[in-house]
Amino acid sequence: MIDSRTAPYAALVLRLALGILFLAHAGLKIFVFTPAGTAGFFGSLGLPGWLAYVTILWELLGAAALILGVWPRLAALALVPILLGAIFTVHGPAGFFFNNPNGGWEFPAFWIVGLVALALVGDGALALKPTPAGSDKA
Repeated sequence: MIDSRTAPYAALVLRLALGILFLAHAGLKIFVFTPAGTAGFFGSLGLPGWLAYVTILWELLGAAALILGVWPRLAALALVPILLGAIFTVHGPAGFFFNNPNGGWEFPAFWIVGLVALALVGDGALALKPTPAGSDKA
């Protein structure tokens, strides 16, 4: 049974945690690897370098949407392709466990589960702009 009194706050906690993770992930690309370095890495994978800049922006916008609660259910689903891309290009070939060289796919897959769970459970408490169609007050 779902506790309708606390479920919106559980969704809020999940939304904030996922948003902060994406901020950290984008920050790693910006401040540690640098955008140019990230573009070079994308190129080494056979991807166009410009896709790195799109990915960084996508992560930042998605993180802000989750944290602020701007269409959070849609934002959660829109971030799934970023993680699928990470799994199929880098982490999948490294195996399952994330402590493998190049990191396995267990963490990005679990991150996807969290995003899908948020999309299913609702926007959560304190959403500034709840998801329009199909949204509930949670």
